Amino acid sequence: MSQSDAVRELMEADRWIERVSAQRNHLPELEELRGVEEELRSLVKALHEAEEALSPIERAYDDAAKEAQRLRARASALTTTLASSTANARELAALQTELDHVQALLGQSEDRELEFLLALEPLQEVVTLVKERAQPGIARRATLQSTIAELQRTLDEELVSLRVQRQQKASNVASELLTRYDMALARVGTSGAAQVNAGRCDGCRIALSPLDLDRWKSQPDDVFMACPECGRLLLA
Repeated sequence: MSQSDAVRELMEADRWIERVSAQRNHLPELEELRGVEEELRSLVKALHEAEEALSPIERAYDDAAKEAQRLRARASALTTTLASSTANARELAALQTELDHVQALLGQSEDRELEFLLALEPLQEVVTLVKERAQPGIARRATLQSTIAELQRTLDEELVSLRVQRQQKASNVASELLTRYDMALARVGTSGAAQVNAGRCDGCRIALSPLDLDRWKSQPDDVFMACPECGRLLLA
């Protein structure tokens, strides 16, 4: 095998590795996942805002309900006492006055309880609605994460195989030439060599000057000129 063919095979191996790596990192599912997660983050923000608005109303409702329950218990106890009391008229009047006062407070407390209950309902509906809207996204995210993991696992296995093949192809390139190739690869990425098509380096897409093109054409076989622009070894 000529060194030109060996370098060409190595170039193609590296380009194939680059294509598979790019595919792994730019799966359509990754883009969709980013969109789903962005929507979920927006819904989480909306949920937090709704819960923050709901929380003080819930506490106020709970306080009003507890106070109403306490007052009802007190009113019931006073009613029972009055019904069975053998106290004198003054004591009975005092009990009745307290009962009237407790019942008045109970009415006010029940009004507040109802007011807070009415305020709670639309806020609870917002919380429920946001959670319902998030459910399909949560399910889709899980599916996408599973699909992406499987696809990337398959591509990782392919990359391992391609890199083994790359090592085999690199062993066919002369040591000094391989050093030049690898230096260009490290500097520009994708591959350390490129083909000249219609007077252009197909690595950097820059046209060779007439003088450089003539110099490249005059090179003997297995002697490699570097692209003046990107440094890749130029192949016919």
